[in-house]
Amino acid sequence: MRRLAQGDESALATLYDRYAGLVYSVARRVLGDAGAAEEVMQDLFYQLWWKARDYDAARGGLGAWLLVSARNRAIDRLRQRKRAEALAPEQVAPLAFDLESSVAQAELISRVKSALGGLSESQRQALELAYFEGMTHSEISQRTGEPLGTVKTRLRAALQALRQVLNP
Repeated sequence: MRRLAQGDESALATLYDRYAGLVYSVARRVLGDAGAAEEVMQDLFYQLWWKARDYDAARGGLGAWLLVSARNRAIDRLRQRKRAEALAPEQVAPLAFDLESSVAQAELISRVKSALGGLSESQRQALELAYFEGMTHSEISQRTGEPLGTVKTRLRAALQALRQVLNP
């Protein structure tokens, strides 16, 4: 470890040859996935290379530290995977094509495009900045160089125009 802390690559190669199989086995047993186990092993040896100075032999042997670290990292990876699976949207079977719904949607899209086309360029720009880029009125004012009151008036007028076209 002293040689590794001094940046000796051959020391890392020696440690890798000695412990990589054990680290991989522990990670593979926990994860049940060869690719993920290899990633845990690589991460651990990467950390060992960069943090060799932090290793304290008085706290325990290197082999034990590597095996416990591999186990802990593998468990962390497993928990992350389970969290991601729990948060992933459910796989849903595709719904049957509904022609009436598709026609209504196409008609609505056409009306929205037409309504947007009827706005002035400044109204359309303010609306796009507010609703598609999520900017506040103040941010729109700063971006366009227009006074805050002008931006608010344009947005209000644009929304009223869209409301009249879309809700006759």
